[in-house]
Amino acid sequence: MQVSELTTDSPMGQIMEALPGAKRAIFARYHLGGCQSCAFSNEETLAELSARSEIPADEVLKHLLASHVHDSEMLMEPAVAKEEISTLRLIDLRTREEHEAVVIAGSEFFTQELQQKLFAGDSDARILLYDHSGKNVLDQVAWFRGHGLKQTYGLRGGIDAWSREADPSVQRYRLEMD
Repeated sequence: MQVSELTTDSPMGQIMEALPGAKRAIFARYHLGGCQSCAFSNEETLAELSARSEIPADEVLKHLLASHVHDSEMLMEPAVAKEEISTLRLIDLRTREEHEAVVIAGSEFFTQELQQKLFAGDSDARILLYDHSGKNVLDQVAWFRGHGLKQTYGLRGGIDAWSREADPSVQRYRLEMD
């Protein structure tokens, strides 16, 4: 489903799929979805969730769409990343096994030691974080930016989009958990 097709009658599962940062945004503003008492199912519509939470559904949708615009500004398209790769420090957030199996050339595996070096280093460094599918990278980008690394971005679509759109020589793979 496209972002422009979302309505208050859209199921939460479709909203979460179309807006990768929606879970974070709805929890941060309305405290929904973060615990058992405020959880929602993928089948529940935004209107149903809003009604039981006594929050206007139009307001929630407007907030989610605005948050998505903000989140999109923290993502870099694979084609843009390929053009600017020489100016970026690539950081791989995946598991060590994934990193050892398939990697974007020049990227570094994210470790605690690397984290300490990054946070103590140049705050103007341009950093590009990537995971497998781009679904979890926004939280990490926000975390890096919150620690002063304001030029941190996430690779939209992760290494999977990179291999499809920027460098087909990078082997695609599928995660059983994905």
